[in-house]
Amino acid sequence: MKYHISFDIEFRENPYKGKYIAFEGIDGVGKTTQAAILKKYLQKKGREVIFTKEPTQNPPIGTLIHDFIKGKIKFPSVSIQYLFAADREIHLKDTVEPALKNGKIVISDRCFWSSVAYGILDKKEDFYKLNNREILLVSESILSMYHQFIVPDITFYIDASSDIAISRISKMKKKHEYYETREKLKNIKAGYDWLAEKFPKEIVAIDGEKPVEEVTAQILKNLELRFKI
Repeated sequence: MKYHISFDIEFRENPYKGKYIAFEGIDGVGKTTQAAILKKYLQKKGREVIFTKEPTQNPPIGTLIHDFIKGKIKFPSVSIQYLFAADREIHLKDTVEPALKNGKIVISDRCFWSSVAYGILDKKEDFYKLNNREILLVSESILSMYHQFIVPDITFYIDASSDIAISRISKMKKKHEYYETREKLKNIKAGYDWLAEKFPKEIVAIDGEKPVEEVTAQILKNLELRFKI
């Protein structure tokens, strides 16, 4: 049976004195590189910084997720979304919130935004064939699992084409993972583009195709404007 359902998503803002900064984007765009640079920059300024990543490596849930990403095991798309949500809930309560309460800066390589961009792909292989209503339905259903999660104070979406991402990934000495194909990355990027357009207050798009130093400069400029960091 078919029903019409609509609802609003209200994000939980960070209530603590620490700052929560996240990096998002498809694999190969330089998220981890920029997160590491920012950590060193802030530490040199005397700030206490915690660097973390999602999904975690923590057993048993984090281990299961990474086994899926590496192609060692298979799960239905809905199942993997629940695993991501469970992993993030534990991570938020055990790592992120305690650090924020203590006034530290948390830099996270990915957060719950990833579940929308990657979750839309899991629902349908071609993002471009989804109409706006379908995109909204899928994104709202995914975000509904995270409405009690703290939204990062700022999320940097490192934006680069799937071609550039694949080129960079090919130079890495690691086995390609489940999402690391040109077509999947193209669709996931489209999901991130949609998120950046719909949530401009939460997500800042940065041109990840520029040299590393220029990308860093844009990130620091935005942090200075918003937080005077």
